[in-house]
Amino acid sequence: MKTNVENVGPLERKLHIEVPSSRVNEEFEKAYKYLQQQVNIKGFRKGKAPLATIKSMYADSVKGDVAQNLVQHAYINALKEHKLAPVSMPTIDFEEIKEDAHFNFTAHFEIRPEINIVKKDGFSLEKEKIKIDDEKITKALENIQQSNATYESLNEDRALKNGDFAMIDFEGFVDNAPLENGSAKGHQLEIGGNQFIPGFEEGLVGMKKGETREVTIAFPAEYHVESLRSKPVLFKVTLNDIKVKQLPEFNEELLKKIGQESLESLKGQIRKDFEENEKMRIEKDLRDSLFKKFVEANPVDAPKSLVEEQRKALVEDFKNRMKSQGFSDENFSEYQEKWAGDFTQTAEFMVKSAFLIDKLAESENLQATDADVDSKFEEMAKQWNLEKEKIKSYYQQNNSLSNMRYQITEDNVYNYLLNNSKVKEVEPKPAEPTP
Repeated sequence: MKTNVENVGPLERKLHIEVPSSRVNEEFEKAYKYLQQQVNIKGFRKGKAPLATIKSMYADSVKGDVAQNLVQHAYINALKEHKLAPVSMPTIDFEEIKEDAHFNFTAHFEIRPEINIVKKDGFSLEKEKIKIDDEKITKALENIQQSNATYESLNEDRALKNGDFAMIDFEGFVDNAPLENGSAKGHQLEIGGNQFIPGFEEGLVGMKKGETREVTIAFPAEYHVESLRSKPVLFKVTLNDIKVKQLPEFNEELLKKIGQESLESLKGQIRKDFEENEKMRIEKDLRDSLFKKFVEANPVDAPKSLVEEQRKALVEDFKNRMKSQGFSDENFSEYQEKWAGDFTQTAEFMVKSAFLIDKLAESENLQATDADVDSKFEEMAKQWNLEKEKIKSYYQQNNSLSNMRYQITEDNVYNYLLNNSKVKEVEPKPAEPTP
């Protein structure tokens, strides 16, 4: 067998392989003999038909199997000969295979990059201090009040205004015909909350309880129902009641409802929750920053096939998360088009970091051990109050052990890099203003 390697790109290789005619004939012979034992030929007992007859009947049909077997074996042997480690499935090209002739084919694939870690310590990092200001606590308390608010009917005789909650019956009409899904009874609407078509809430301001009013507005030009875009619509609205939101005090009843003994204990719990969340955010930012510096300091080529594979996984994961939050396929398509470059960039970073993590783990003996995995199972068992063997069985049945091992290895590498870096605590960054 003759082979040679062509460098198509930094990580792309093309193997040119020539299988000698003797080997080709041997594979054809094997295929014919197999068929001789399997097929029924009229006039012959099974397995007794002459090979010449088998050849005349099945010469064309065995070519695919013969080519496949020759490619499989020759490709593997050529990889060993040239010490190549593909990271992608090969693209195979070949001409028609024939008996008594050499069989030539090419295999195009990508290989693992050579990893040379030139910097693994001395990284300079900034870590934010955990600071929770009283304004956050106050805002959280207000949110609790809002979520426990009640709506009481207005006692005074006055007209509807912004901030009120209108209890209404309404019917919508377009071109004098009832609007599909455009009517409701006993609907509660916050005036000024911008929950309805623009202009509707404003058209109700000034109404008195028991009054019926006609409000004519137009659907927005970008309305989700195309046939209704910019279309005028008439609403007949009856105001049944005016309600106002009543925020509760932090009395014994409310505190008991949310599982707290006092307002001070509630504030303490809120602060503790904020601090835990901030700690997790800061640790994640530190981890992301360290791995980013590690990748930037150690250039490595990323195989295009692995980047594309990772990009598709990211896109699919994001699509599923958007769907679970109620977004449509159209919403996702718009996002994907807008942020396509981000998906690719993130995928490329993930591939590069994985190669570097594996290399450093190997050189510094940081790979996850069986003891590490067992310790992780014990930690999870305590955290979830489950039997360790049940958790272990779940991971084994779902083929998730390799993912756990990699995560432990990544954690070991992160801790190694962090312990050999300089970390400076800094004041929290000011929050960006809300647009």
